[in-house]
Amino acid sequence: MIKKFLDLSISVKRMSRGKKLDIFIGADFNDSWAEVQSTRKTKISNEILEPSTHFLKFQREKRRGKVVTLVGEFQLQKEDANAVLKLLKKKIGCGGSYKNNWMEFQGELQEKLRELLKNEGFRFKNNK
Repeated sequence: MIKKFLDLSISVKRMSRGKKLDIFIGADFNDSWAEVQSTRKTKISNEILEPSTHFLKFQREKRRGKVVTLVGEFQLQKEDANAVLKLLKKKIGCGGSYKNNWMEFQGELQEKLRELLKNEGFRFKNNK
């Protein structure tokens, strides 16, 4: 016997290993997907820029109680960005990564990074 309550149908089928319970809750196969019409909050740029045309900025975040310095946004090829990241990590002696066109460094390193990146030819938004 099948009971229906408010678009909820439950049926029990016998299988070789026991019982299987199917629950269908108010969905129909004829329902279609709704398209979300929203604009992106960030711009995606695939343009590759020279180091002298970058205008980088710093951000400071705390993650799990530790300070992380973010530098970006870079418009470089991934290989070039990883080469710059490797050079900076070696000169500073800290860990870091390259994610979403931003370089992340472990610790409060804004002044050291600014000096090293200026030597590599990069520029910053606010000159201090």
